[in-house]
Amino acid sequence: MNKPKITIIDYQASNLRSVQKALEANGATTQISDNPKTISQSDAIVFPGQGAIDPSMKKLNEKNLIESIKLYISNDKPFLGICLGLQLLFEFSDEGKENCLGILKGNSKLFPPDVKTPHIGWNQVEIHISNPLFNGIKSNSYFYFVHSYYALPKDNKIISSKTDYGVEFCSSIINKNLMGVQFHPEKSGPNGLKVYNNFIKFIKDGRM
Repeated sequence: MNKPKITIIDYQASNLRSVQKALEANGATTQISDNPKTISQSDAIVFPGQGAIDPSMKKLNEKNLIESIKLYISNDKPFLGICLGLQLLFEFSDEGKENCLGILKGNSKLFPPDVKTPHIGWNQVEIHISNPLFNGIKSNSYFYFVHSYYALPKDNKIISSKTDYGVEFCSSIINKNLMGVQFHPEKSGPNGLKVYNNFIKFIKDGRM
């Protein structure tokens, strides 16, 4: 596989083009699509997002993407959720009334009132368990964050890194071929590009 075909899910979230450019710069063929057939035929999926839970879930439902995403993940194909794309993988969020995808057990929680929100800027990512996304990246390296909510997985074993921002929170997860990060790799300089490069290498090397 010279250039894996990666579909970036289009549910009218922002930041899709910058994610696309970062992936292509690291050797992938990409397409932004909301077509379930296109998604099913991809070598990997990237599920980015900046926005809010309720309108995002409504758009996913309107575009008939919910079952397509669940089916894709159930087949253990490479999948990367970014920021809101990570939070949407869980059951619900303090942010909205809509149920999330429910692929992972847990929810997303607002930072405590004594913590300035949104959390914007560079922060360290402490690696806790092995994750192909972090190959060649030192623990406590800096990545760029923009968020007010963070994921609370029920299964601590899927938390691959944590970050301290007044409270220690999950900044990445891994569950077989399903991966997610709270930070924005496309805004995180060389380390962020390395994350995308590692994801592409993971796709080429095959499943875990």
